[in-house]
Amino acid sequence: MEIFKYMETYDYEQMVICQDKQSGLKAIIVIHDTTLGPALGGTRMWTYKSEEDALEDALRLARGMTYKNAAAGLNLGGGKTVIIGDPKKDKNEEMFRAFGRYIQGLNGRYITAEDVGTTVEDMDIIYQETPFVTGVSPAFGSSGNPSPVTAYGVYRGMKAAANEAFGTDSLEGKIIAVQGVGHVAYNLCRHLHEEGAKLIVTDINKEAVDRVVGEFGATAVDPDEIYGVECDIFAPCALGAIINDQTIGQIKAKVIAGAANNQLRETRHGDAIHEMGIVYAPDYVINAGGVINVADELNGYNRDRAMKKVETIYDNIAKVIEISKRDHIPTYLAADRLAEERIERMRNSRSQFLLNERHILSSRTR
Repeated sequence: MEIFKYMETYDYEQMVICQDKQSGLKAIIVIHDTTLGPALGGTRMWTYKSEEDALEDALRLARGMTYKNAAAGLNLGGGKTVIIGDPKKDKNEEMFRAFGRYIQGLNGRYITAEDVGTTVEDMDIIYQETPFVTGVSPAFGSSGNPSPVTAYGVYRGMKAAANEAFGTDSLEGKIIAVQGVGHVAYNLCRHLHEEGAKLIVTDINKEAVDRVVGEFGATAVDPDEIYGVECDIFAPCALGAIINDQTIGQIKAKVIAGAANNQLRETRHGDAIHEMGIVYAPDYVINAGGVINVADELNGYNRDRAMKKVETIYDNIAKVIEISKRDHIPTYLAADRLAEERIERMRNSRSQFLLNERHILSSRTR
């Protein structure tokens, strides 16, 4: 990979290579864009096959966080860290303390959080070296378990998508097929049940399925059957890449709106469901409740304030749909455009401010 060429092509700002021999730390911090504010993005620890794979993942994830934070209406940019190592065997206190010092050295340009392979306990260790970390233990003033908040955001976004598809955002009586009933999806099912929706669910975890069936009167189906069930809304809340060549032909829903990340296997699958007339709520817009929640910690966490911000996911999905219709493009592209337009407005605003400042200074020196 030609790193500088790649960074220039996608407008990355900064990359920091972090190494600590004693602890075994090998980390890559990538800051993609700070136009809207400091870069916020989690720390992922993974057994990458190569250093190049780790670098590519860090670059991809950092850029994704720019779009997610911008579309969520947060005054934050996008960044990400990957740590090369086995999260089950290679962790130690010295590693995360050393990593915390690297973050502190960026002086607030990058704020980290929990991600795949890292835990609240790891964030607590980082917090010993820097305040630029979210998702720490509640004892340190964090927001706690993000699953209920993420679920509420998905619920709000689903209502916005339903409004476009059915002419009303009421989910009462709607048949909703939920794929995966983990922590986020369980809370989503609770909201849907309380509004009077009829649930069809699946998961490889039988206990999780039995819980939702027992508490919310859901109907259970086998994992392979969930795509083809008769339903109004399909809610992917487990694996990514589930909208693909094998599943698209089976989907009978008018809306796809769920918590899973990277739901489209390829962008062409987003084109396909758009052509089918399915209203798709782009994943990184609808599942932004978690990042909205942890971002509130930066102002001293207030649950009511965070939940009010999460409610705006309804408006964000509505904006995506509006852009989709305005520009005649699929919603997955409209989501990118929503983020890009917000970033561009801020860039233009800053440029104009600087021009005005220079004009004032020039006038004073005449």
